[in-house]
Amino acid sequence: MRTAYTTQLGKTIIGDCAEVLQTFNDNSIDLIITSPPFPLEGRKKTYGNLEGQDYINWLTDIGKIAYPKLKDTGSFVIDLGAVYNKGLPTYSIYQYRVLIKFCDDLNYHLAQPFYWHNTSALPSPIEWVNKRKLRAKNSVNTIWWFSKFPDPKANIMNVLAPYSKRMEQFISHPDEFVKDERAIRPSGHVMSKRSWAKNNSGAIPSNLLQFSNSNSNGKYLRYCKACNISGHPARFPIDVPNFFINFLTQKGDLVVDIFAGSNTTGESAETLDRRWISIELSDEYAAASSFRFCKDEDQAQKSYLSILNGQSINF
Repeated sequence: MRTAYTTQLGKTIIGDCAEVLQTFNDNSIDLIITSPPFPLEGRKKTYGNLEGQDYINWLTDIGKIAYPKLKDTGSFVIDLGAVYNKGLPTYSIYQYRVLIKFCDDLNYHLAQPFYWHNTSALPSPIEWVNKRKLRAKNSVNTIWWFSKFPDPKANIMNVLAPYSKRMEQFISHPDEFVKDERAIRPSGHVMSKRSWAKNNSGAIPSNLLQFSNSNSNGKYLRYCKACNISGHPARFPIDVPNFFINFLTQKGDLVVDIFAGSNTTGESAETLDRRWISIELSDEYAAASSFRFCKDEDQAQKSYLSILNGQSINF
């Protein structure tokens, strides 16, 4: 293992995450947030992937190593994509097997399930959606929010959603919506002008996160093109780590991504004033992820080649 590059607040380490994690002090990590390679049955990816029970066991082994490294107030957030069973128009339930293994075997708590709806997802898988027209397109990933204890650090007020237009009108003119001081809705909820019309600067978000993943002209991809290399094929949008880092950590906390890829998490943590460590097995992906911290194409080309040649870059 070696350090690819460092920034003011963090660093990217090239190595196997199972080995690198063991070098961390116990009770030192506030948040692990990551998106591992998905077990795409029968289809080997350039970034590698296992299948079936081997995949579940592999991920469980990593969860076991990570458990003591988390603080008692810490969280482990893991993004898992939908996968079809090999040669069949039926879903794998591997996400739920991972959930059960983490909770039953490793003593994690499921603090809450989240679901990320990629609003810009293309129709897939091709066989069952585009060709045979048998299924709707996949556009939702499962995100398990695990914790060591039932009450991890979290503050939903840090990730409030914008009010709807109608809610803004209600807050401004509650008398136009609720005539009585306490009105009972058809659902049985008691609606009080005093409580419902309070302006909290935003609405409590749902656990369905709706973020587009269509950024095709950002700095990372521009510099990949300038260096004549392919970008990481499975990037998630920065909105995902932004949400959970704001939600589950405070400034100065330590955020770790154990399958860093293009290092979206590191960029998010740096911007949000958190310390961070990202771990990536591939030299090429780690070197290219430095583009997120480069000021121009010339620096990107130099840093990429330097990292591939075994040097460590400081930004």
